[in-house]
Amino acid sequence: MSIGLIFKIAAVGILVTILNQILKHSGREEHAFLISLAGLILVLTWIIPYIYDLFVMVQELFAL
Repeated sequence: MSIGLIFKIAAVGILVTILNQILKHSGREEHAFLISLAGLILVLTWIIPYIYDLFVMVQELFAL
């Protein structure tokens, strides 16, 4: 995992937090929820390959 990925995840977190606060204060809670969900899905698509590699490595380690 590269340090660039960690910075991307942090940037998405900061952006989602700011947008959430703006949307909640303007009375658009539904949009704030959708922004949070979109940020979560985006980050998950970035880290799923690393999780898969972790499971493959553990499987090879224990020779299952």
